[in-house]
Amino acid sequence: MTSESLPPGVLSVRVLRGINLVKRDADGSDPYVVLHLDNQKLKTSVIKNTVNPVWNEDITLAVTNPATPLKIEVFDKDKISKDDPMGDAQVDLEPLVQMARMDLEDIRSGSVVRTVRPHRGGTSSVCCLADESNIVWEEGQVVQDALIKLRNVDTGMLQLQLRWVKIPAS
Repeated sequence: MTSESLPPGVLSVRVLRGINLVKRDADGSDPYVVLHLDNQKLKTSVIKNTVNPVWNEDITLAVTNPATPLKIEVFDKDKISKDDPMGDAQVDLEPLVQMARMDLEDIRSGSVVRTVRPHRGGTSSVCCLADESNIVWEEGQVVQDALIKLRNVDTGMLQLQLRWVKIPAS
């Protein structure tokens, strides 16, 4: 897949919330999320003193190669020392981009166009879905709601919404 075959658009990631994140400080954690895609690195705001933060923040990233997974890191903000890791994950963008390439204009808004299942077992952990994730055609956009299981920690998930935003031709 080349960048020429990509429809003009960008990936909008809504970081909704963290669920049962690992506690890193005695008085609670101050989590924030960092998203990496290609050479882009963007982060959410810090939510103070919780392991169940609600961000509801939109982060927009340019997709140059749909084979590159979205990398996610969660950290606990520390004032004095280095920020503590609270888990990481990856999300495969190819299913979303494949649906964005299709002509879905005649499909009713709200229709599920694909279901992505978590990868079970094996050492290939490119996708960290905690549960099935539906890709929906919603008001002219391809949208995927995802519950992401964090790796390298005992507990923690993130709820995200991925949206392919078409850029109108000028």
